[in-house]
Amino acid sequence: MRLFDLHGKNAIVTGGARGLGKFIALGLAEAGANVSITSRNEKELIETCKEIESFSSESYYEAIDIQNQTDFKSFVERVNDKFGSIDILVNAAGLNKRNSFLEFSEDDWDYVINVNLKGTMLASQVVIPYMKKQKSGRIINIASLSSVLGFKDMAAYAASKGGVSQLTKALAVEFAEDGINVNAIGPGYFSTKMTTPVFEDDKKRDWMMIRTPMKRTGNEEDLKGAAIYLASEASRFMTGQTLYVDGGWLVNA
Repeated sequence: MRLFDLHGKNAIVTGGARGLGKFIALGLAEAGANVSITSRNEKELIETCKEIESFSSESYYEAIDIQNQTDFKSFVERVNDKFGSIDILVNAAGLNKRNSFLEFSEDDWDYVINVNLKGTMLASQVVIPYMKKQKSGRIINIASLSSVLGFKDMAAYAASKGGVSQLTKALAVEFAEDGINVNAIGPGYFSTKMTTPVFEDDKKRDWMMIRTPMKRTGNEEDLKGAAIYLASEASRFMTGQTLYVDGGWLVNA
């Protein structure tokens, strides 16, 4: 199990207070990492930090908007001062707005792209110099089935997540010689606040079950293993890849 051991490693998870970001933050802590998290909801951050510390890992949080690079830069500086290094960055902050393409407003389009894609870019720009200096690091981005598939009423989300997968490849190539591995996780359908509209709609839920060979949705434990793998020495010769954790959805296309 040495290859998967994260003791002594220090992680930052954006969007780490809820949903997939929280699942990953808890998984990294369970594997031994100290985990610092951000989101805009301080109450949720406090609650998640308590769960992180239940694994005997240290935690730290700040309530910030990932679109504000100045605030995020200050947060990263404080994390580095507190823990001495930044070994893992998980870009999990994200959102979705569903609407038909012809009715999609420019403001909503910009909001989705700015959080999902630009936020991933900004956070990586801040953290990569720390990783370059120490000649090691792991970056895990959150892609999606919509990185490669089309879904109705999700044009902005699909565009942003397609961009995340391509950004993952570009950064992997650019920083490989610096000892930085950049990969992504492409989740299938997990029950989170963002996917509530799907799970509350009987027709959509039935369609989702038909499309998923395993006939179930993802849960917290399903995502933890993928995150630990990509954050650990077990994946040291893997970079630029999107690892799909989807119950077989893509191979059933």
